[in-house]
This record gives sequence, structure tokens and C-alpha cells, in this order.
Amino acid sequence: MHTLAQLQSGELTGISQLKLSENLTTFPLEILTLADSLEILDLSSNALSELPEELVQLTKLKIIFASQNKFEHLPEVLGKLANLEMVGFKSNQITQVAESSLPAQLRWLILTDNQIESLPNSLGERPRLQKLALAGNRLTKLPQTLAQAHNLELVRISANNLSECPEQLLNLPNLAWFAFAGNPFSALNHTEQSALNSVPELSSDSYTLENVLGQGASGVISKAHWNKTQTQFPDEIAVKVFKGEVTSDGYPQDELQACLQVGNHPNLVQSLAQVTEPNYLALIMNLIPAHYQNLGLPPCFNSCTRDTFPQGFSLSITQISHIVNQMQDVFTHLHKNQVCHGDLYAHNTLFDDQGNIIFGDFGAATMYQMLTPVQQEKVKHIEHRALSHFIEDLLSICAEEDKASEEYILLKALNNAEH
Repeated sequence: MHTLAQLQSGELTGISQLKLSENLTTFPLEILTLADSLEILDLSSNALSELPEELVQLTKLKIIFASQNKFEHLPEVLGKLANLEMVGFKSNQITQVAESSLPAQLRWLILTDNQIESLPNSLGERPRLQKLALAGNRLTKLPQTLAQAHNLELVRISANNLSECPEQLLNLPNLAWFAFAGNPFSALNHTEQSALNSVPELSSDSYTLENVLGQGASGVISKAHWNKTQTQFPDEIAVKVFKGEVTSDGYPQDELQACLQVGNHPNLVQSLAQVTEPNYLALIMNLIPAHYQNLGLPPCFNSCTRDTFPQGFSLSITQISHIVNQMQDVFTHLHKNQVCHGDLYAHNTLFDDQGNIIFGDFGAATMYQMLTPVQQEKVKHIEHRALSHFIEDLLSICAEEDKASEEYILLKALNNAEH
């Protein structure tokens, strides 16, 4: 985090990344003095509603964040920035997105948690577009031009007002991560609702939260202990407490329902019970053994949609094959239960030294039994691309000495044939 005083004093001259959060109501024009070097500008958590035309002077700017401000429209000046490829205006009050506001090099657009009802046709005319986050808006339709967004790989349209399944997305050749719960078209009817798997309901005073184990867009997972001796459940538990009404992936209630719909599988985090109280939603789960660790790291700005891994991290082909076999079985189980996970990634997977995995984080999951049989097959095909990318990413970190092995060559060939 930087300060306005540092900027005004000239102390920040030559920096490539600037982050300012000082309840700003106007854009500090001193930022323009960084035009020769600035590539990433983060003005999140301020009180801005406009950006000046002078922003065009930031010719090297690639990424701009202005989440949690007071914008009511996406600034049109953004469309004039020749090198801008990532735009993040989450949690504003945006209702209008003009045709000209989307930069030509747009690769990653985040407009989660706004009040947008429609989007311009120019969205589908940005050939580099890979990642599109639109959850938590008021969209009633999507531009038909998105049918030509052939590089689009990740889409979040959950928690909107879409009354029809957007066919223009289902046919995209590279879409692999897709979340669409919480729309009228994806709502379950009474029969489907009553057929959902369930777990017992408990009160939040039946346990006490301990240390935080992890957190994501939709909630915080903590270790917990029972306040009274339990005979129905294991002694060691974790509790995910959902946060907020809408996340970058959709509504917490949809995540909870998808978890329950999937049921139990040896490679999935097992759901034990749920808490559904006013302003408090939680899922009680088996505690994952401490020797499990994250298989991957989330995508970075450069990789956009693809997982990253720690420097020097590698796996043997034996470990990779075992992990792949388990994930393929998880994939079959998910889609047998008509659930699209929407976030099939190594960074949502835990593993141990033997390559045993536990897969979780259903924040982007969507039940799809309400779709037509043809649409269901397309959704399954989309997620199969994510599985192929998962395998490809693991093969990229295979130990060098194993890359000549028959097992590596066969797995690579099979994955390429299916992809």
C-alpha cells in the first residue's frame, strides 16, 4: 500500500505498481507523473465515481482495479487505453457499460456485484477476452456477440436475472470454467428441490470455532470442536461459515445445495451437517488431516485462467497418474449427480505425499438437471476441458527424469487426444 503523500513527494517515481486507498473522492492527477512506468493501478476501497480523460496518458497501464468505489458507469476513458488488458470494478453501483468503455486488448473483466442489466455488443468483439466475472448483477441477457469470443475460458454469470440458458456460451470452443447458478433459468422446480440430498440441520451453538484453516471468495473455513459429546459425527470437524449475500462465484445458498447434491465420495470433502439460521449459513465437514497440502496456486495476472505452482515444485509421474485417476473418478461422480463444479483446479485440490487427493471449494458449483439433455452434455463437455487443463498443468510439473517414461508419454497423448 502506498500513500498520497509519497506520491506527491516524488518518492514513488519509476514504480510499476501503485495501490492507493485513502477514501479518495477525486482521482489524484499526480498519478500521471508515473506514466513512463506504471503498469498496475489499484484504487480499490475509495469513494471515486469518475476517472479523468487524462488517464490516457498512462500508456503503459495494463491492469486497473477500482473495486469498492462509487462508480455508476464503467468509465469510457478505459476504452482508450491501448495496453489495458485487465479491468476490475467489483462492488460498485455500476448500471451502465458503454460500447466504447471496453479496451481493445481486454483479456480479463471483473464486474461482479454491481447493478448491470445489459452489456454492450463490443464485449464479444474483444478477441483476447479470456476471463469474464459478472456474478451478482441484474443481467437479463448476454450479448449474442459472445458467440465469437473464441478465447473465453472462464465465465461467472451466477446470481443474475437470466431467464434462458445462454447458448452462445455453451458452444464456445475454449470455455472450461463456467458458473451459472442463481438465475431464473437454473432454478430448481419443486420436484427437483425435494429430490436434493440433505444432511442434518444443527444450531450454530453446537460447536465452537477455533483457528482459521483457509478462506476463499465465499467463506471462511475453521477448525471447530463440539460443545457437547457427539455420537452421530466424528470428533474432529471443520466448519465453513459463508460470508455475504453474493460472492465472485454466486450465492452461498447455491454452493451449499451443490455440496449436498453431490453427496459423499472418498476424494471429496465430506459434508456432515448444515446450519441455516437468519444471517448465518454454515457447512460442517470432516476435518482434513494436517498432512494434506495445496496441490497448486491460483492463476496469476499473466497466466489469467491457468494454475501456477511454487518455484521448483515437481511431482513424479507415479504421483501424477494417481492424482489424475482420482480426479477423473471425481469428475464422473460430479456429473452423475448433475453438478458442474465450475472451478476444477489444482489450487482447489489437497494432496499428500502418496498422491491421495481431497477436492473441495464448491463456490462456483452449479446443479444443471433443469437444462435440456443437449445443454447438459455441453455443460459436461465444458468441464471436461477443465479436467484436461488440470492434467496438462500437472504434466508441466512432472519430474524431468520421468518425462521419458512410457507412463508420461501415454498420459500426455491420451490427454491431447481428448482435449
